Amino acid sequence: MSLKGKAYIMGAWEHPTRDAPDKTSAQLHAESARGALADAGLSFDDVDGYFCAGDAPGFGGMSMVDYMGLRNVRHLDSTETGGSSYILHVGHAVQAIAAGKCQVALITLAGRPRQGQGGRPGGGGARPGQLSDGPPEAGFENIYGGSTHNTYGMCAMRHMHDYGTTSEQLAWIKVAASHHAQWNEHAFLKDVVTVEDVVNSRMIADPLHLLDCCVVTDGGGALIVTSPEAARSLNRPKIKVIGAGEAPKGPSGGHGLDLTYSGAVWSGPRAFEDAGVTPADIKYASIYDSFTITVLMQLEDLGFCAKGQGGRFVADGNLISGVGKLPFNTDGGGLCNNHPTNRGGITKVIEAVRQLRGEAHPKVQVANCDLALAHGTGGSLGTRHGAATVILERE
Repeated sequence: MSLKGKAYIMGAWEHPTRDAPDKTSAQLHAESARGALADAGLSFDDVDGYFCAGDAPGFGGMSMVDYMGLRNVRHLDSTETGGSSYILHVGHAVQAIAAGKCQVALITLAGRPRQGQGGRPGGGGARPGQLSDGPPEAGFENIYGGSTHNTYGMCAMRHMHDYGTTSEQLAWIKVAASHHAQWNEHAFLKDVVTVEDVVNSRMIADPLHLLDCCVVTDGGGALIVTSPEAARSLNRPKIKVIGAGEAPKGPSGGHGLDLTYSGAVWSGPRAFEDAGVTPADIKYASIYDSFTITVLMQLEDLGFCAKGQGGRFVADGNLISGVGKLPFNTDGGGLCNNHPTNRGGITKVIEAVRQLRGEAHPKVQVANCDLALAHGTGGSLGTRHGAATVILERE
Protein backbone atom coordinates (compact mmCIF):
# COMPACT_ATOMS: atom_id res chain seq x y z
CA MET A 1 0.00 0.00 0.00
CA SER A 2 1.38 3.40 -0.98
CA LEU A 3 1.74 5.88 1.88
CA LYS A 4 1.46 8.86 -0.44
CA GLY A 5 -0.87 11.45 1.03
CA LYS A 6 -2.05 9.22 3.88
CA ALA A 7 -0.86 11.66 6.58
CA TYR A 8 0.55 15.13 7.18
CA ILE A 9 3.20 16.63 9.44
CA MET A 10 1.28 19.41 11.17
CA GLY A 11 3.58 20.23 14.07
CA ALA A 12 7.37 20.50 14.41
CA TRP A 13 9.46 21.97 17.21
CA GLU A 14 13.13 21.92 18.12
CA HIS A 15 14.12 22.55 21.73
CA PRO A 16 16.24 25.72 21.86
CA THR A 17 18.59 24.52 24.59
CA ARG A 18 21.96 22.98 23.76
CA ASP A 19 23.17 22.54 27.35
CA ALA A 20 20.66 21.47 29.99
CA PRO A 21 22.18 20.91 33.44
CA ASP A 22 18.91 22.04 35.06
CA LYS A 23 16.47 19.74 33.23
CA THR A 24 15.85 16.00 33.12
CA SER A 25 15.57 14.07 29.87
CA ALA A 26 11.89 13.50 30.60
CA GLN A 27 11.38 17.26 30.92
CA LEU A 28 13.06 17.83 27.58
CA HIS A 29 10.78 15.23 25.95
CA ALA A 30 7.68 16.83 27.47
CA GLU A 31 8.72 20.39 26.61
CA SER A 32 9.47 19.34 23.05
CA ALA A 33 6.10 17.61 22.81
CA ARG A 34 4.33 20.70 24.15
CA GLY A 35 6.11 22.87 21.60
CA ALA A 36 5.16 20.67 18.64
CA LEU A 37 1.55 20.37 19.80
CA ALA A 38 1.29 24.15 20.19
CA ASP A 39 2.77 24.56 16.72
CA ALA A 40 0.03 22.32 15.33
CA GLY A 41 -2.73 23.90 17.41
CA LEU A 42 -3.36 20.72 19.40
CA SER A 43 -3.12 19.56 23.02
CA PHE A 44 -1.86 16.49 24.84
CA ASP A 45 -5.44 15.21 25.00
CA ASP A 46 -5.56 15.04 21.19
CA VAL A 47 -2.67 12.57 21.00
CA ASP A 48 -3.71 8.96 20.42
CA GLY A 49 -0.42 7.61 19.05
CA TYR A 50 3.04 7.94 20.61
CA PHE A 51 6.41 7.11 19.03
CA CYS A 52 9.79 7.14 20.76
CA ALA A 53 13.12 5.30 20.72
CA GLY A 54 15.98 4.30 23.00
CA ASP A 55 16.56 7.83 24.27
CA ALA A 56 13.20 7.85 26.09
CA PRO A 57 13.99 7.40 29.81
CA GLY A 58 12.65 4.74 32.14
CA PHE A 59 10.55 2.14 30.35
CA GLY A 60 10.51 4.19 27.18
CA GLY A 61 7.07 4.72 25.75
CA MET A 62 5.30 3.40 28.82
CA SER A 63 7.10 5.82 31.12
CA MET A 64 6.75 8.81 28.82
CA VAL A 65 3.04 8.29 28.11
CA ASP A 66 2.42 8.37 31.84
CA TYR A 67 4.82 11.27 32.52
CA MET A 68 3.26 13.47 29.85
CA GLY A 69 -0.29 12.57 30.87
CA LEU A 70 -1.26 11.13 27.49
CA ARG A 71 -4.63 9.65 28.44
CA ASN A 72 -5.88 8.66 25.00
CA VAL A 73 -2.98 6.74 23.47
CA ARG A 74 -4.17 3.64 21.62
CA HIS A 75 -1.06 3.03 19.52
CA LEU A 76 2.52 2.87 20.85
CA ASP A 77 5.72 2.33 18.83
CA SER A 78 9.21 2.32 20.35
CA THR A 79 11.17 0.97 17.39
CA GLU A 80 14.88 1.60 17.96
CA THR A 81 17.26 2.20 15.05
CA GLY A 82 19.52 4.78 16.67
CA GLY A 83 19.55 8.27 15.19
CA SER A 84 17.41 7.24 12.22
CA SER A 85 14.56 6.14 14.52
CA TYR A 86 12.59 9.38 14.28
CA ILE A 87 12.66 9.52 10.49
CA LEU A 88 11.57 5.89 10.51
CA HIS A 89 8.84 6.83 13.03
CA VAL A 90 7.38 9.31 10.55
CA GLY A 91 6.84 6.43 8.13
CA HIS A 92 5.49 4.20 10.89
CA ALA A 93 3.11 6.94 12.03
CA VAL A 94 1.77 7.26 8.49
CA GLN A 95 1.26 3.50 8.34
CA ALA A 96 -0.54 3.51 11.69
CA ILE A 97 -2.78 6.39 10.65
CA ALA A 98 -3.58 4.75 7.30
CA ALA A 99 -4.52 1.56 9.17
CA GLY A 100 -6.84 3.45 11.51
CA LYS A 101 -4.69 2.84 14.58
CA CYS A 102 -4.47 6.53 15.50
CA GLN A 103 -5.30 10.00 14.21
CA VAL A 104 -2.74 12.24 15.93
CA ALA A 105 0.76 10.81 16.37
CA LEU A 106 3.41 12.40 18.59
CA ILE A 107 7.11 11.63 17.99
CA THR A 108 9.70 12.82 20.53
CA LEU A 109 13.46 12.78 21.01
CA ALA A 110 15.45 14.24 23.91
CA GLY A 111 18.49 13.68 26.07
CA ARG A 112 21.43 15.18 27.94
CA PRO A 113 24.73 13.72 26.69
CA ARG A 114 26.61 16.84 27.80
CA GLN A 115 25.63 15.93 31.35
CA GLY A 116 26.77 12.32 30.90
CA GLN A 117 23.17 11.16 30.46
CA GLY A 118 21.40 9.40 27.62
CA GLY A 119 24.13 7.16 26.22
CA ARG A 120 23.66 4.61 23.51
CA PRO A 121 21.63 1.54 24.56
CA GLY A 122 23.23 -1.87 24.45
CA GLY A 123 25.80 -3.38 26.77
CA GLY A 124 29.37 -4.48 26.24
CA GLY A 125 30.64 -7.94 25.49
CA ALA A 126 31.33 -10.75 27.93
CA ARG A 127 34.78 -11.77 29.07
CA PRO A 128 36.45 -14.59 27.10
CA GLY A 129 34.67 -17.85 27.86
CA GLN A 130 31.66 -16.11 29.39
CA LEU A 131 28.26 -16.16 27.74
CA SER A 132 26.61 -12.78 27.19
CA ASP A 133 23.00 -11.66 26.85
CA GLY A 134 24.13 -8.35 25.35
CA PRO A 135 24.30 -7.59 21.63
CA PRO A 136 25.30 -10.82 19.87
CA GLU A 137 28.15 -9.13 18.04
CA ALA A 138 29.72 -7.54 21.12
CA GLY A 139 31.89 -10.46 22.15
CA PHE A 140 33.41 -10.61 18.68
CA GLU A 141 33.87 -6.90 18.02
CA ASN A 142 34.28 -4.95 21.27
CA ILE A 143 37.62 -6.58 22.09
CA TYR A 144 39.17 -4.63 19.21
CA GLY A 145 38.28 -1.28 20.76
CA GLY A 146 36.10 0.05 18.00
CA SER A 147 34.55 3.47 18.58
CA THR A 148 32.12 5.61 16.66
CA HIS A 149 34.94 7.82 15.41
CA ASN A 150 37.26 5.13 14.13
CA THR A 151 34.52 3.10 12.45
CA TYR A 152 33.46 6.18 10.48
CA GLY A 153 37.14 6.88 9.85
CA MET A 154 37.42 3.44 8.24
CA CYS A 155 34.54 4.33 5.88
CA ALA A 156 36.20 7.60 4.94
CA MET A 157 39.58 5.96 4.37
CA ARG A 158 38.06 3.25 2.19
CA HIS A 159 36.10 5.79 0.15
CA MET A 160 39.30 7.75 -0.40
CA HIS A 161 41.12 4.58 -1.44
CA ASP A 162 38.44 3.42 -3.88
CA TYR A 163 37.33 6.73 -5.38
CA GLY A 164 40.04 9.30 -4.75
CA THR A 165 37.93 11.34 -2.34
CA THR A 166 39.98 13.97 -0.51
CA SER A 167 39.93 15.58 2.92
CA GLU A 168 39.39 18.94 1.22
CA GLN A 169 36.23 17.63 -0.45
CA LEU A 170 34.89 16.33 2.86
CA ALA A 171 35.70 19.70 4.42
CA TRP A 172 33.28 21.45 2.04
CA ILE A 173 30.42 19.72 3.85
CA LYS A 174 31.42 21.34 7.14
CA VAL A 175 31.93 24.66 5.37
CA ALA A 176 28.39 24.53 3.97
CA ALA A 177 26.93 23.66 7.38
CA SER A 178 28.78 26.57 8.97
CA HIS A 179 27.54 29.04 6.35
CA HIS A 180 23.99 28.03 7.36
CA ALA A 181 24.59 27.90 11.13
CA GLN A 182 25.72 31.53 11.27
CA TRP A 183 22.06 32.55 10.80
CA ASN A 184 20.69 30.20 13.48
CA GLU A 185 20.50 31.92 16.86
CA HIS A 186 20.39 28.56 18.65
CA ALA A 187 23.27 26.88 16.78
CA PHE A 188 25.98 25.40 19.00
CA LEU A 189 28.71 26.57 16.58
CA LYS A 190 27.98 29.79 14.70
CA ASP A 191 31.39 30.65 13.23
CA VAL A 192 31.87 30.23 9.49
CA VAL A 193 34.85 28.00 8.73
CA THR A 194 36.99 27.42 5.66
CA VAL A 195 38.31 24.27 4.04
CA GLU A 196 41.69 25.11 5.53
CA ASP A 197 40.19 25.40 9.01
CA VAL A 198 38.75 21.90 8.71
CA VAL A 199 41.81 20.11 7.35
CA ASN A 200 44.09 21.90 9.82
CA SER A 201 41.97 20.96 12.86
CA ARG A 202 43.41 18.13 14.93
CA MET A 203 43.10 14.57 13.71
CA ILE A 204 40.50 12.48 15.55
CA ALA A 205 40.35 9.24 13.55
CA ASP A 206 42.40 9.32 10.38
CA PRO A 207 41.32 10.77 7.96
CA LEU A 208 38.61 12.56 9.99
CA HIS A 209 39.58 15.80 11.70
CA LEU A 210 37.89 17.47 14.66
CA LEU A 211 35.77 19.68 12.40
CA ASP A 212 34.64 16.63 10.40
CA CYS A 213 32.75 15.51 13.53
CA CYS A 214 29.33 16.58 14.78
CA VAL A 215 28.66 18.54 17.94
CA VAL A 216 27.46 16.96 21.19
CA THR A 217 24.39 18.73 22.54
CA ASP A 218 21.56 18.37 25.02
CA GLY A 219 18.04 19.14 23.90
CA GLY A 220 15.36 17.49 21.84
CA GLY A 221 12.55 17.89 19.38
CA ALA A 222 9.12 16.63 18.46
CA LEU A 223 6.83 16.10 15.48
CA ILE A 224 3.08 15.81 15.08
CA VAL A 225 1.78 13.57 12.29
CA THR A 226 -1.99 13.56 11.67
CA SER A 227 -4.62 12.02 9.48
CA PRO A 228 -5.84 14.08 6.50
CA GLU A 229 -9.13 14.64 8.36
CA ALA A 230 -7.36 16.03 11.42
CA ALA A 231 -5.07 18.13 9.21
CA ARG A 232 -8.02 19.81 7.53
CA SER A 233 -9.29 21.01 10.90
CA LEU A 234 -6.02 22.80 11.74
CA ASN A 235 -5.07 26.27 10.63
CA ARG A 236 -1.47 25.39 9.80
CA PRO A 237 0.52 24.70 6.60
CA LYS A 238 -0.01 21.12 5.46
CA ILE A 239 3.16 19.12 4.84
CA LYS A 240 2.24 15.88 3.15
CA VAL A 241 4.28 12.70 3.59
CA ILE A 242 4.50 11.24 0.09
CA GLY A 243 7.22 8.62 0.45
CA ALA A 244 9.04 6.62 3.12
CA GLY A 245 11.61 3.85 3.15
CA GLU A 246 13.69 2.03 5.74
CA ALA A 247 16.41 -0.60 5.75
CA PRO A 248 19.08 -2.11 8.00
CA LYS A 249 22.67 -2.79 6.97
CA GLY A 250 25.10 -4.96 8.88
CA PRO A 251 28.65 -6.23 8.39
CA SER A 252 27.50 -9.85 7.96
CA GLY A 253 30.50 -11.14 9.86
CA GLY A 254 32.77 -9.43 7.36
CA HIS A 255 31.55 -11.49 4.40
CA GLY A 256 31.24 -9.22 1.40
CA LEU A 257 31.46 -6.11 3.55
CA ASP A 258 31.67 -2.85 1.59
CA LEU A 259 32.30 0.21 3.75
CA THR A 260 31.62 2.69 0.94
CA TYR A 261 27.83 2.49 0.91
CA SER A 262 25.04 2.77 3.49
CA GLY A 263 21.51 1.46 3.96
CA ALA A 264 20.32 4.48 1.98
CA VAL A 265 20.86 2.40 -1.18
CA TRP A 266 17.69 0.53 -0.16
CA SER A 267 15.66 3.04 1.88
CA GLY A 268 16.07 5.83 -0.67
CA PRO A 269 14.72 4.05 -3.77
CA ARG A 270 11.74 2.78 -1.77
CA ALA A 271 10.86 6.31 -0.68
CA PHE A 272 11.32 7.74 -4.18
CA GLU A 273 9.18 4.98 -5.72
CA ASP A 274 6.44 5.59 -3.15
CA ALA A 275 6.55 9.34 -3.80
CA GLY A 276 6.72 9.06 -7.58
CA VAL A 277 9.59 11.56 -7.79
CA THR A 278 13.34 11.43 -8.46
CA PRO A 279 16.38 12.94 -6.72
CA ALA A 280 16.45 15.63 -9.42
CA ASP A 281 13.03 16.85 -8.22
CA ILE A 282 14.16 17.53 -4.63
CA LYS A 283 14.55 21.23 -3.79
CA TYR A 284 16.04 20.77 -0.31
CA ALA A 285 17.68 17.83 1.51
CA SER A 286 18.18 17.21 5.21
CA ILE A 287 21.01 14.66 5.37
CA TYR A 288 22.22 13.04 8.59
CA ASP A 289 25.62 14.53 9.38
CA SER A 290 27.21 12.77 12.30
CA PHE A 291 30.45 13.12 10.30
CA THR A 292 31.23 14.68 6.95
CA ILE A 293 31.71 11.22 5.39
CA THR A 294 28.17 10.33 6.48
CA VAL A 295 26.77 13.07 4.28
CA LEU A 296 28.93 12.26 1.27
CA MET A 297 28.05 8.55 1.26
CA GLN A 298 24.33 9.15 1.74
CA LEU A 299 24.18 11.69 -1.09
CA GLU A 300 25.63 9.06 -3.39
CA ASP A 301 23.41 6.27 -2.10
CA LEU A 302 20.25 8.38 -2.40
CA GLY A 303 21.03 9.04 -6.05
CA PHE A 304 21.96 12.73 -5.94
CA CYS A 305 25.22 11.76 -7.67
CA ALA A 306 26.90 8.58 -8.84
CA LYS A 307 28.82 6.34 -6.45
CA GLY A 308 32.33 7.69 -6.10
CA GLN A 309 31.36 11.16 -7.33
CA GLY A 310 30.32 12.49 -3.90
CA GLY A 311 33.56 14.39 -3.37
CA ARG A 312 33.10 16.37 -6.57
CA PHE A 313 29.40 16.88 -5.84
CA VAL A 314 29.88 18.48 -2.41
CA ALA A 315 32.86 20.67 -3.37
CA ASP A 316 32.91 24.38 -4.11
CA GLY A 317 29.80 25.27 -2.11
CA ASN A 318 27.36 23.00 -3.93
CA LEU A 319 25.47 22.35 -0.65
CA ILE A 320 25.18 26.03 0.36
CA SER A 321 21.71 27.54 0.08
CA GLY A 322 21.54 30.23 -2.60
CA VAL A 323 24.88 29.12 -4.02
CA GLY A 324 24.84 25.42 -4.81
CA LYS A 325 22.65 22.93 -6.61
CA LEU A 326 21.39 21.08 -3.53
CA PRO A 327 20.90 23.12 -0.33
CA PHE A 328 21.33 20.87 2.70
CA ASN A 329 20.95 21.18 6.47
CA THR A 330 20.11 24.87 6.44
CA ASP A 331 19.88 24.96 10.25
CA GLY A 332 23.58 24.06 10.48
CA GLY A 333 22.84 20.37 10.99
CA GLY A 334 24.58 18.09 13.43
CA LEU A 335 27.94 19.43 12.34
CA CYS A 336 27.20 22.93 13.68
CA ASN A 337 23.72 23.35 15.13
CA ASN A 338 22.38 20.45 17.15
CA HIS A 339 22.85 16.71 17.57
CA PRO A 340 20.65 16.14 20.63
CA THR A 341 21.45 13.06 22.71
CA ASN A 342 23.80 11.91 19.90
CA ARG A 343 20.76 11.31 17.65
CA GLY A 344 20.08 13.79 14.89
CA GLY A 345 17.19 12.26 12.97
CA ILE A 346 14.32 14.34 14.27
CA THR A 347 16.07 17.65 13.59
CA LYS A 348 16.40 16.62 9.94
CA VAL A 349 12.63 16.37 9.59
CA ILE A 350 12.06 19.58 11.56
CA GLU A 351 14.26 21.65 9.24
CA ALA A 352 12.67 20.06 6.16
CA VAL A 353 9.28 21.13 7.51
CA ARG A 354 10.57 24.66 8.10
CA GLN A 355 11.82 24.87 4.53
CA LEU A 356 8.55 23.62 3.06
CA ARG A 357 6.56 26.08 5.18
CA GLY A 358 8.86 28.94 4.17
CA GLU A 359 9.82 29.37 7.83
CA ALA A 360 13.59 28.86 7.55
CA HIS A 361 15.81 31.86 8.16
CA PRO A 362 15.48 34.24 5.19
CA LYS A 363 19.22 33.97 4.52
CA VAL A 364 18.94 30.21 3.92
CA GLN A 365 15.32 29.77 2.80
CA VAL A 366 15.18 27.85 -0.48
CA ALA A 367 13.11 29.63 -3.11
CA ASN A 368 9.90 27.86 -4.16
CA CYS A 369 10.66 24.94 -1.86
CA ASP A 370 7.81 22.49 -2.44
CA LEU A 371 9.58 19.11 -2.24
CA ALA A 372 12.08 18.05 0.43
CA LEU A 373 13.83 14.93 1.61
CA ALA A 374 14.99 13.94 5.09
CA HIS A 375 17.31 10.98 5.53
CA GLY A 376 19.23 9.50 8.42
CA THR A 377 21.36 6.65 9.65
CA GLY A 378 21.41 5.23 13.16
CA GLY A 379 24.15 3.05 14.59
CA SER A 380 27.45 3.18 12.74
CA LEU A 381 28.24 3.18 9.04
CA GLY A 382 31.32 1.08 9.79
CA THR A 383 29.42 -1.69 11.55
CA ARG A 384 25.59 -1.98 11.60
CA HIS A 385 23.03 0.72 11.16
CA GLY A 386 19.47 1.54 10.26
CA ALA A 387 18.60 3.85 7.38
CA ALA A 388 15.38 5.79 6.96
CA THR A 389 14.18 8.19 4.26
CA VAL A 390 11.07 10.36 4.03
CA ILE A 391 9.96 12.63 1.19
CA LEU A 392 7.72 15.57 2.02
CA GLU A 393 5.63 17.88 -0.12
CA ARG A 394 4.02 21.23 0.58
CA GLU A 395 0.31 21.16 -0.19
